[in-house]
Amino acid sequence: MNAAHATPRQLLGAAEIRALADSAGVRPTKTLGQNFVIDGGTVQRIVRTAGVGADDVVLEIGPGLGSLTLALLPVVRHVVAVEIDARLATMLPATVRSKQAENASRLTVVQHDALTLTSLDAPAPTAIVANLPYNVAVPVLLHLLPLVESARSALVMVQLEVAQRLAAKPGEQAYGVPSVKAAWYGSVRMAGTVGQQVFWPQPRVGSGLVALHRHAPPATTATRHQVFEVIDAAFAQRRKTLRAALARWAGSPDAAEAALRAAGVDPGARGETLDVATFARLAEHRPTRFARPADPPS
Repeated sequence: MNAAHATPRQLLGAAEIRALADSAGVRPTKTLGQNFVIDGGTVQRIVRTAGVGADDVVLEIGPGLGSLTLALLPVVRHVVAVEIDARLATMLPATVRSKQAENASRLTVVQHDALTLTSLDAPAPTAIVANLPYNVAVPVLLHLLPLVESARSALVMVQLEVAQRLAAKPGEQAYGVPSVKAAWYGSVRMAGTVGQQVFWPQPRVGSGLVALHRHAPPATTATRHQVFEVIDAAFAQRRKTLRAALARWAGSPDAAEAALRAAGVDPGARGETLDVATFARLAEHRPTRFARPADPPS
């Protein structure tokens, strides 16, 4: 039976994190979007907010020095940690053995770029919980959601502005491509904010927690890629009406207007007013010569 939570001794403190980084010759880099969490209370809060438990297999992206990993291991059945930095990927199992030897067998480390993952030779994840590298957070999340269909939920920490975009609803100022594409996979909400002081080095911006609970995509005859194409087209020129913004996607302004009317959408509307189900319906009415019959491999 897993413990309810990690004890302070099982977690990393700020001094230990800096010592681990020094021993590995690691200096946090902007290129990799590295900001290590140095506060045990924060990682435990993330685990609680994620709602994971003893039956869960958690996919963690960018575990870094292991702060969040150590908070997850006593709570869940297994953690699959994907780390791009070879030094950090090598160090993580040793850190776990030194802090939580009893949980070492419940960790699988995959040294890989999460953006180029095509499969996981590990237990099938039931949840994604991660402090995502801020410079690639949205691409990583949107790559993982179709790849790891077994994951019923996700709780990720990202830059606050990105969190607001992911969780935005139609008509809100932050609503855009990330909002609509994330909504294809599930219901998305803001799950809290995180101060800059819990990171090393401290980022210049605030952070936010975003929770996603997976549900079936909208009922549609269009493929996901077809729906995402119209979403991209609608927001590429978001100040324009959909009749103008979708002209290239449909072949001409007149063809765009015909598709919009067939889908029951006002040609004078703008992309930020449409929900994902409406975009899916619109994708069904793209002129046949532009339609793609099937999704390419994820």
